[in-house]
Amino acid sequence: MSNTINPNRLFAACCIALITTAMTFAIRAGILNQLSVTFAFTDRELGWINSMAFLGFPVAMMVGGLLYNIVGARTLMYLAFLSHLLGLVLTITAGGFWGLLISTFFIGFANGSVEAACNPLIVDIYHTQKTTKLNKFHMWFPGGIVIGSLISALMTKLNLGWQAQIAVMLVPTAIYGYMIFGQSFPVPVNTETSTKNNIRALFSPLFIFMLFCMTLTAASEFGTQQWVDRIFGASGAHPMLVLALVTGLMALGRFFAGPIVEALNPVGVLLLSAIVTTIGIYLLSGASGTMVYISAMVFALGVTYFWPTMIGFISEYQPKTGALGMSLLGGAGMFSMSMWNPVIGGWIDDAKADAIAKGIPPESVELAAGQATLQNLALFPAVLIVIFAGLFIFRKKFAHK
Repeated sequence: MSNTINPNRLFAACCIALITTAMTFAIRAGILNQLSVTFAFTDRELGWINSMAFLGFPVAMMVGGLLYNIVGARTLMYLAFLSHLLGLVLTITAGGFWGLLISTFFIGFANGSVEAACNPLIVDIYHTQKTTKLNKFHMWFPGGIVIGSLISALMTKLNLGWQAQIAVMLVPTAIYGYMIFGQSFPVPVNTETSTKNNIRALFSPLFIFMLFCMTLTAASEFGTQQWVDRIFGASGAHPMLVLALVTGLMALGRFFAGPIVEALNPVGVLLLSAIVTTIGIYLLSGASGTMVYISAMVFALGVTYFWPTMIGFISEYQPKTGALGMSLLGGAGMFSMSMWNPVIGGWIDDAKADAIAKGIPPESVELAAGQATLQNLALFPAVLIVIFAGLFIFRKKFAHK
């Protein structure tokens, strides 16, 4: 092992690991119909399988956030690689509901380990370029979803099965594994004492309140994206192209507008995001054909800054929570989806049954169910409009705490 740290190699490895993470989201969304046909799953059962990825993620982030100062980024990155490898292989060989449930949890755990390791690792490497490098790192989550969406769309068109689509993700997994093994990693900047201070700061009422808000911002973003195949499958638009369009715009927005977001008040950005997201989902709930793509662009503009601005809010207004606070906030967002995914699947099942009961023609049942589900999903950002408006009005009360 070399004793010299290669920051560019480690940063590139982090980016490829995040691309792998994003591809698991995109390709899983793209194979839901195939899983439904192969195993005769209901949408509620698909929701439970999906939820395991969102459960494994926060478990890894909470554990990784607490242990980072002790074990360092190397151990967490090794854990991410092994969990990705195990989860993907178990998914390919799964024979039914329980096999997919367990394998998807391992993939989620791997994804959370990537976040728990890479965010503080990048901060430890680039002391004077934290914001710039973190923005460029997080760009690869929507960027990776674009890659995964296009791969899934192409492989589906070529009639390649869901196992082959899962196997594709072994390639970036192997690449980032090769890039991290045998490399020297920086010693964590924080100490065990600072971790104890971080834990004490977590009990701030504002931090707990923002944890709740994060569950709603995550549901607004991922609730629509993760079910894109089932919601838009009968809309006349290609679901994976919709997902690629949304996440492509998100990647561009995060890469080019970082300085603009930093110049604005975070609460103002969150309020505007909630408004635009609500409008976008509402437009999607009545769209078909070409209008789906146009409405999706509005939705993308709304959700682009939700995740990074929520993290930035905690960094600015609750700095004593440190890296642990940021990890737990992200974990809360993903954990909420482990609860909401079965509910969303149930909404689709119930909407289908309702459409059939109303005598809607069979060819229009899927479209009606997708639009009804989107109307329910619009409630998440609508509630956030009220919350963030209040936060904006009273922001000066906590601005210097």
